[in-house]
Parts: sequence; structure tokens; C-alpha cells
Amino acid sequence: MQIYFKKQLLPDPAKAIRRAGYGEHRDRRSAQISYVKRVHRDWYPRFHVYILEKGEKIIFNMHLDQRATRYEGVTAHSGEYEGEVVKKEAERIKKAVEVFNNPTVKPVQFG
Repeated sequence: MQIYFKKQLLPDPAKAIRRAGYGEHRDRRSAQISYVKRVHRDWYPRFHVYILEKGEKIIFNMHLDQRATRYEGVTAHSGEYEGEVVKKEAERIKKAVEVFNNPTVKPVQFG
């Protein structure tokens, strides 16, 4: 699932996603930076967000990793890009970014 923001309204997307409860994750093989948020204390399942910049847009490309890669050298995983759980997390991120951009907005509690 992709979440779009105007670049001018989100000057520091990395800081915004960290405020939404995500931690920075650097891939050991590619050194690519992404952001993850665990669903519970185990490493999987976890929400996974890549931040992309296209023209005047910032895109949070997100999915839910259900489990790790099972085979050596294979980067594919069991990820969900749609569905109710992913949709709810996307809405939570949008609200967190709204609060980040406008400190006068009262934060919404999520359980």
C-alpha cells in the first residue's frame, strides 16, 4: 500500500515515520534504509515502510511482513500489501503525520 504526501508539507519524512513508532532498519546486504514497526515483541510479523521521493511527492510504500525469507539468497518474503490490517496501519500513520506537521492537533491514542 502506498501513502502519498506533498513534499512541501513533509520536509523530514524519516523523522515523521519515526514519530509514528517506526525504527530505522538498514539491510545488511544492500545497505538500503527502511523503517519497521513490530506487531508484538517477536521480529515477525512487522510493518515495513520504504520512503520514496518522486517529484513533489513523498511516498510511504508499506506492507506487513508475515515471516522472514526461507531460502538462502532469496529476497522474497510473505508480505501483505493490502487488507484490513494494512489499511488500519496506513490510517494510523496518516494521523500521526498530521499531528507531526501540525503540533496544535491533539494526538489520537491507538490501542
